[in-house]
Amino acid sequence: MLELPQSSLTGLVDDVIDVARIPGPTFSEEARLTWISERIRDQPGRRRRDEVGNLIWEWGQGQPSLVLAAHVDTVFDEETPLEIHQDDLTLTGPGVGDNAAAVAVALNVTQRLLARTEPVAGAVVFTVGEEGLGNLRGARAACDALKPQSFIALEGHGLEEVIVDAIGSVRARLSVEGPGGHPWVDKGNPSAIHAVLELGSRILADAPEAAEVNIGSITGGRSVNVIADSAELLLEARADDNQALEKMLAELDDLRCEPPLSLGVEMVGKRPAGRLPRDSRLLAVVRSVRAELGLPDVLGSGSTDANAALAQGIPALTLGVATGSGMHSTREQIELESLAVGLRQVEMVVERLLSRS
Repeated sequence: MLELPQSSLTGLVDDVIDVARIPGPTFSEEARLTWISERIRDQPGRRRRDEVGNLIWEWGQGQPSLVLAAHVDTVFDEETPLEIHQDDLTLTGPGVGDNAAAVAVALNVTQRLLARTEPVAGAVVFTVGEEGLGNLRGARAACDALKPQSFIALEGHGLEEVIVDAIGSVRARLSVEGPGGHPWVDKGNPSAIHAVLELGSRILADAPEAAEVNIGSITGGRSVNVIADSAELLLEARADDNQALEKMLAELDDLRCEPPLSLGVEMVGKRPAGRLPRDSRLLAVVRSVRAELGLPDVLGSGSTDANAALAQGIPALTLGVATGSGMHSTREQIELESLAVGLRQVEMVVERLLSRS
């Protein structure tokens, strides 16, 4: 196992707990960003907020050689109790891994780096809008403005592999409206809920073979004895092939309902698929570091802030900073021993990418 000074590990774990205990739903990340701003207030470098709400911590002049990104939003709403439990081996609680651990590692790595050297131009971006319907708005804005030479997204889970292929997605809301009525007196009237269920079945049956489709929610209706006058479903299709996603969009565009029902299709999110070239310097540096640390040379795929960079032709990948389980659940857990290794991995990669030699 990699050994870190006990004071460093204690400070890192304290940061994870502090971040995890602050609510950070997508579109409501301000409290977490305020805490981070205060946490780095006296550190070297420049700090600013951009037009979408990202907190950018940067140093040096000119185009950043590297952007390190850690999203601050979570899947949990404001009402979720953020109770974090620590024992000798683990941290457990909502969002400890996704993405409090990554935020804490980004803070600690950057602080340690700037305290002992003057690296070439770079930045850490604490991004908004990575989860749910955030549509990677933080990462997109950061890539548009900073145009870094390389980009690493940090996630709290996934130390066992390196995510180099970006899984793309399309997300849509289908809304059906009709006359409604009484289920006996108006028994000829069509139900908006029945129509939504039929549309969902049709979508699943006709989806491109390369796409994975999930209907995440169905809502509508008024009561058990009322023909539904409105209903909607929210769906997501994922694929590692942009052509499959475009085919899915075309199929959604072709959907129809018979009058007197009407159908609305609203696109609520789109993430592009992408692939990091296997001969990139970024991947070579990461693989070298992982070999030194005894970490597996496993390449995987996922949907993270790195999608935004790959879509713009920026070499990008995603590094996990810990191992654990229960992601996106209130029982989420990370292993403390792995967190120390994750921090060292990120630190070594950043040092080599920002070296002046």
